[in-house]
Amino acid sequence: MSSDRLLAPLLIVEDDLALQKQLKWSLDRYESVVADDVASAVLQFRRYSPSVVTMDLGLPPDRDSVSEGFRCLEKLLEIDPAVKVIVLTGQNDQENALRAIRIGAYDFLAKPVEPEVLSLTVERAYRLYELQQENRRLQAAQQTEALSGLVTRDSGMLRICRTLEKVASSDATVLLLGESGTGKELLAQGLHETSKRKGRFVAINCAAIPENLLESELFGYEKGAFTGASKTTVGKIETANGGTLMLDEIGDLPMALQAKLLRFLQERSIERVGGRQEIPIDVRVVGATHQNLRNLISEGKFREDLYYRLAEIVLEIPPLRERCGDAVLLANVFLKKYSADRRRAAMSFSEEAVRAIELHQWPGNVRELQNVVKRASIMADGDRVTMQDIDLPVEMPDLESGDGFPSLKAVREAAEREAVVNALARSNGNIGKAALMLGVSRPTLYDLMTKLNIT
Repeated sequence: MSSDRLLAPLLIVEDDLALQKQLKWSLDRYESVVADDVASAVLQFRRYSPSVVTMDLGLPPDRDSVSEGFRCLEKLLEIDPAVKVIVLTGQNDQENALRAIRIGAYDFLAKPVEPEVLSLTVERAYRLYELQQENRRLQAAQQTEALSGLVTRDSGMLRICRTLEKVASSDATVLLLGESGTGKELLAQGLHETSKRKGRFVAINCAAIPENLLESELFGYEKGAFTGASKTTVGKIETANGGTLMLDEIGDLPMALQAKLLRFLQERSIERVGGRQEIPIDVRVVGATHQNLRNLISEGKFREDLYYRLAEIVLEIPPLRERCGDAVLLANVFLKKYSADRRRAAMSFSEEAVRAIELHQWPGNVRELQNVVKRASIMADGDRVTMQDIDLPVEMPDLESGDGFPSLKAVREAAEREAVVNALARSNGNIGKAALMLGVSRPTLYDLMTKLNIT
């Protein structure tokens, strides 16, 4: 038995002093505490929070002739429904023992109890309690959004979410880098909602607005500033005052506007187009792009000083193909949503469809996945989405050696990688469960993941 288990608290509820000593001796590997009635049992239980309790079901009855054993059992289960209570009964008291099981006791043993049997039963109760607690923690982690609106189990994405949670309380400028469709705007929204800033979240795509209109969209304009400016109009920066401004595809911002944006970031104030009044602005800026800004700087297309103003916190968002288990997880989330939107019965993917989702490289990332699932939910005839419905090619890696023939090493690694990714996805990232599915030990699975570069 491990050393941490030796110190585990155990509550013994027994009114007979001789039996108290005998039970403590039999269970001397635990930190045993004793109680002889309901009140002391509840007190000791609240004080030590034991995972396992042994209880004499035949405690003296109260004035209403109700066994205190049942009363004690109910009170302890009320405090912690997960506690494992092992009741000890007389040889001919099976009816009350079964009643205790129905109430919620873990097991019962008839007196006199063999020390080895008692020790083994207590040990099993501790193990079960620990397994159930771990399972609850895993389920809670899976059901909780990593960041407001974002669903993921990937360790890399979870680290990004934790970083954004830490940044949320500050006014630091954040730069999100990554391919199109990876969820940069969703992360920016999550950062805004976590920050509790009272203003709005405003996003503008710098690549989607013509250059001659982008300045007025960002900074606003005064009445008469140009032909057609019939009234004063507030820009996106001013609209986001007190909140968060996301500048998507900031790598496409024209050089002239880059200088004006840099001044705004330094001074924290703006002038509308055609205006002369300085307007103070309190806003967090989140930049996002799929481009390599350092390359743009070397090519003279992006200001280095603006980059450093934007890059107080820089986060690289991994593409969907590198996020272990997220493709199937998100596909199920989207399918549930579209089933509900169309008022259809709960839909699910066939095994072949799941495999295709796992193996597809998703060049369009989450946006592509969402579109594929939406189309599939429409095309499916029943409540089962098939390979034909999702219409995805199953992409196999290039296994050819130098002479055009597949090498055994490449074939073996491809098969191993597919099996490991499959097991991790189906076990929701649970290493122990995945190792069990693959028929290997946890250390062996960790070695495989390292060799195959699986995070």
